[in-house]
This record gives sequence, C-alpha cells and structure tokens, in this order.
Amino acid sequence: MKSRFRRTFPLLLVIMALMSGVLPATNIDASQLPYDTYYKDGFGQLIQTQAAYLPSEIIGYDMEVTAEKDIDNQETEIRQLHQPKDLFVDKKDHMYIADTGNNRIVELDDQGVFIRELVVAESPLNKPSGLYVDEAGFIYVADTGNNRVIKLDARGKLVKEFPRPETEYLPEDYKYDPVNLIVDKRGFLYITSLGAYQGLLELDPDGNFIGFFGPNKAEFSLFDAFKRFVYTREMYQRELKKLPGAIANATIDNNGFIYTVTKEIETDQIKKLNIAGLDQLAGKGDFSHLQSERSYGEFHQHTQRDALPQLNDITVDASGNMTVIDGLWNMISQYDSNGNLLFFWGGDVITATSKIGVVKSPSAIATNSNGELLVLDSTNNLIQKLRLSEFGHLVHEANALTQEGKYEESEPLWEEVHRLNEQYTPALIGLAKAAYKKEEYKRAEELFYAAGVVGGYSESFWENRLVWFQKHFGLLMNLALAAGILYLAWARLRGKLRPKSGFGFRFKIRFPLLNQLRHVFYVMKHPVDGFYAIRYESKASFAGSLILLVLSVASLGYMSAGTSFVFNPEIQAGIDLIPPLIQFVGLWLGWVVSNYLVSSLLRGEGRFRDVFNSSTYVLFPIILIGIPLTLLSNVLTLNELSIYQFLKFTIIIWIVLLTVWMVQGVHNYTFVEALFVILLSVLTLLIIVILIFLFLSLSIELVNFINSLYQEVIIR
Repeated sequence: MKSRFRRTFPLLLVIMALMSGVLPATNIDASQLPYDTYYKDGFGQLIQTQAAYLPSEIIGYDMEVTAEKDIDNQETEIRQLHQPKDLFVDKKDHMYIADTGNNRIVELDDQGVFIRELVVAESPLNKPSGLYVDEAGFIYVADTGNNRVIKLDARGKLVKEFPRPETEYLPEDYKYDPVNLIVDKRGFLYITSLGAYQGLLELDPDGNFIGFFGPNKAEFSLFDAFKRFVYTREMYQRELKKLPGAIANATIDNNGFIYTVTKEIETDQIKKLNIAGLDQLAGKGDFSHLQSERSYGEFHQHTQRDALPQLNDITVDASGNMTVIDGLWNMISQYDSNGNLLFFWGGDVITATSKIGVVKSPSAIATNSNGELLVLDSTNNLIQKLRLSEFGHLVHEANALTQEGKYEESEPLWEEVHRLNEQYTPALIGLAKAAYKKEEYKRAEELFYAAGVVGGYSESFWENRLVWFQKHFGLLMNLALAAGILYLAWARLRGKLRPKSGFGFRFKIRFPLLNQLRHVFYVMKHPVDGFYAIRYESKASFAGSLILLVLSVASLGYMSAGTSFVFNPEIQAGIDLIPPLIQFVGLWLGWVVSNYLVSSLLRGEGRFRDVFNSSTYVLFPIILIGIPLTLLSNVLTLNELSIYQFLKFTIIIWIVLLTVWMVQGVHNYTFVEALFVILLSVLTLLIIVILIFLFLSLSIELVNFINSLYQEVIIR
C-alpha cells in the first residue's frame, strides 16, 4: 500500500499543479499580489503601504448550464453571467446581480451559490442595469430597456411599476432612463437616470414626483463672468449650454446619508448628502486647509494620460468608510467617513490574461457584513471578493475609534500601524490627535507638522503659546513696566539736555548712494513727488536700484521659505525658491520694458533708466512689510488669519498704488492717463511672454529635429 502511494504521489502533485494553473485560486498570499497598495498625502506625495485587502475568492466563474429547482419548485436554467452591471448585498449577505446581458436578476447566497433568477414572466425585463433590496425584502429594479423602475416582492412577483412621472415640474426634454436606484427607510426612491444632470429623481412610494436631489453645480469661470457681462441675450442663446456633471451612481447607509459619485467633474466627485441635500464632506478632512477643492478617485502619476478617473460606483461599510471603483484606471480607492484617503490599489490590466484580484472592467462594488469587498467585473462576468488584511483591519479599527473621538483608545493601535509603516500619514494624524487629547501639545504639534495637518498644528501651537504666556506673564509685565518707566524718564531728561540750537552732533550724509537709498522713504511718504524727483533731480542710480531689487528678491524668497507652516503649508514638503524668483525677476524686467515702450509711444517723458530705477522703488513694501510679516507669522495661528491676510493684502495694494503714482511722476501723466498706460503695458507684457514661449517651443522643436536628423544619418 505504501509503495503504491509512493508511486502515485508524484502524479498527484503534477495533477494538482496543473489544476492550480487552470482554476482560479480562492486565497492568495500578500507577497503574490498582482497589485500594489498606496497612500497619497495632502501634498500629493505617493507612499507605498502594506496591502489593505487580499483576494479571497472568485464568485460566478463556475456557473454552468444545468437544470435546478427554484423556490417555486420550477425548473430554471443556470447560465453564465453576461455583461452584469450592478451588485447588491442584503442584510443576510445574499448577493443580487443585475445580469444585464441575460435580462434577469440573479440571487446568490453568502457563499456565492446560485439560488434563483428573476425574469418577471408577467412583464419581462429588458437590460436591467441597477437594483436595490430593502429591509422588508422588496426588490427594486432599474429596468433600463423598458424605461421604468419595478418593485418585486420577496418571491419575485411584480408589485408595482414606476414609469416616467406625470408632472408639469419635470422638464419636457428630461430623458427617463433609469440605470440605478436606492430606497430610503420611508420608501422614497432616488433614481439615477442616464445623463440626467439635474440630480437624482426623487419619487414617493406611490411614484409621485418629489423633486431632484443632490445635483452637481455647473463650473463658472472668470471667462464665463466676462461673457455674462458683455454678451447679449442672442449671443447667449447661440452658446452651448454649460451643464453640471450627471450623477453616475448612488448608495445609502444605515444612517440615511446618501452618497453619490460623478464622472464628468474634476472635484467633489463624491458627495455625502443629508436629507436636505447638503454635502457633509465639504470643508471636512485632515487636509482641508491644503486643498480648497477636493478630488476623489486616485491614480498613479506615471499612468496618468491627461484623463481624469471615471468613478462608476460607491459602497459604504458599517464604519462609514467609502470605497469607489474607477472604470478608467481600474483603481479602487477607499476613504473614511470624512473623506480622508485610507488606501488605493489596482493592477495593470492586460487583455489577454486574467489574475485573481485584478478587475478588468469594474462596474459595481458592494460590502458584506464581514467588511469584505465584492467587485463586479462586467468583462470577466464574475465577482472578485477581497478580504481585509491584518494591516487593513488594524487601520480600520484604529480609524473607527478616532472617528468616534476615542483618541486615547486608538493610540496603541496607531502605534502598531506606525511601527509597521512609519510613512503612513494617517497613523501620525491618529497619534497627534491622541497626544492633543492628553494635553501633550508639544508632541501633538510635532506630529501634526510631520503629517502636514495645518488645522491640528495651529491648534496645538495655540495651546503651547498660551502655556508659554502663562509661564512668562510676570516677566513680560515687569519688562513692560520697566520700559515704560525708562521712556518717561528719558522724555523728561531729553528736554533738559537738548541745546537750544539743537543737537550739535547732527551731520549730513555725504555719500550719494546712501542718499539715494534714503530717498525710498521719501517716496513712501510723497510718492508722486518722489518719483518726479527720480526723473528730474537724479535721486536714484543704477547701483542703488540694483541693491533695492536684490533686497526685494531676497525678501520675497524669505517670505516663501520663512513663513510659518500655518500660512505656508508647502514648506513642509520643501520649496524650490529658484524657479519662482527667476519668474518674478523676469516678469519685473518685462514690465520695465513694456512700460517704457508704451510710454515712449504715448508722449511719456521717462527714460528707460528712469523706469528701471523707479520700478525698483515700487518693490520696497516687500521689504518694509514682508520681512516683519514673515517673522510675525511664526507666532500667529489660524485664529489670527485675518491679521496675516490683511498685512499681505496691504503689500499688494501698496505696490499697485505705487505703480500708478510711478507712472504719473516719471512720465508726467494724469491719473486717468496713468491707468490707461498701465493697462496697455500689461497687455504688452502678456504679448512678450507669449512670444518668448513660442520662441522657446520652436527652438526645442528645431533642436529635436536636428538631433533626430543626426541620429538618422549616424544609423545609416
């Protein structure tokens, strides 16, 4: 017996190896994953992490044509899925599939075993694209080919039909092509209609039209504002309508929040809507101060080809984590309940091969009670089941505690996550929030800074600043009192010590360069006269102007690199000062040239050197206010943001006013003439920039042509 086993054992190994190469595996080790998992922080830096989900099982690949008995004891034919479009998991973890190509609904149990198919014999389905099963077991189907939504009971019998609502409030051009739907606890339907930019169509349980829910907003640019100002009604009517993006899919969680995904927009592709239709994700998130507009649907930078992600579907688990699928890049992205990215992953799809865990055409996604993800592949006609890895489970558990405000309880879990991956930013954020909760503000400040979270860093810094003031308040008050006494004493003695003829040690500055630099303060007080003096009294020179220009550029660089992280978060990721400073100097020189050319044609009296010298004096507010503002920013928090913005805005306004007064004083223009010349100078500068850009582009093309010609000659 043993000898027979020894002879047959190698044969069994060969057979098992062949079968493993043919049949899809049901489990796969993390080291064998066909995809990588990433995280992207608020600065766009890509960080590779341990896998959050592992392929667990493939469902639907082994369906064969057989005869089975359904719940009505009738024979039914099990067929392979064909172009399935939607997937729904009910409270028992049964899977319902909208098998569009076969015009049916398929129900599988929690193990993926076929239970039945629903074809609605009394009113056959035609291209069903979406479905929803409520808590009572009623099945709602978006029957796209028949332009209707139907309601079936638990046995699959037709209960009610929802055709296009008969109401005058529905636009005549509205195309009623239901592709997906959800139903709330009241029985109200929210229908996604193909290409309907108005939002979700809301119907009551009787099919009466309630309104449109959660529409997107149309983009409105500065050019659109200009067209609105200058276009006539007839010109507007000839314009193509600018419509908002149409909602692609929606889901609803246990708390009644409705989630929508949209394909055709660049920002806010995911919305979490309350009953009033207000987005609960707007303004939230750990990086809200970094990202004024949030974009969802992640992708690898090296695979982007000027095409935005196309989000097809969204699912929400019991903790509120949102997972979306991207039909363009075949990526799966997961966010927490506030829209913070947790993970994203996906593999390169090769048409000729199939890999477990890699979805070729993700059309729908769902979550079961175990937290597993079920991704419907409409090309391979199967469902990929993904289970949480140990790392993913650890992150989910820690993040759930953090979202509930249990920061101290989450700290040990985040410590373990940080130990496993020191670069994973959510772990730093979780630890920072725990430190802040325990009033360890110094550590919280350091962790928030390392994570790049401006809001948390500002709050921690405010607490540290308060502690410092409380600790040194007595010393500060004593110093202030001593300074006041010294000032009063000096004020009384100054009058007695001062000679009647004035100070005998006053002297006149005899260095011309120092006099020219001192003239900048006169320009700040009397700008028109000061610039007039530059033109007609030689109050400026090239050396002095060059010093002011260098100081202005250096001050601008100091503002960019020295401003506090609270007001300049980019410094956390590092700043390359050379390109922006070169651009600033280039634009400034372009302004000098364009203003001189324009004023020469419009009887301006200023010479080129006068325009050059005066334009450097215009930049002095950058030095005068910029340096103190940069120093001040390091002791301010977001609570004093208005102070910082006011002083920064003062620099810009002051420079603009000085520019107007400079053109007046140097060229001897009136105020209106100066504004007109400045406008022409800006247009001229724009033309110069365009010409330089065209010249550089053509030069590069010429160099590439010569290089390719040279390579061709060498090869031959």
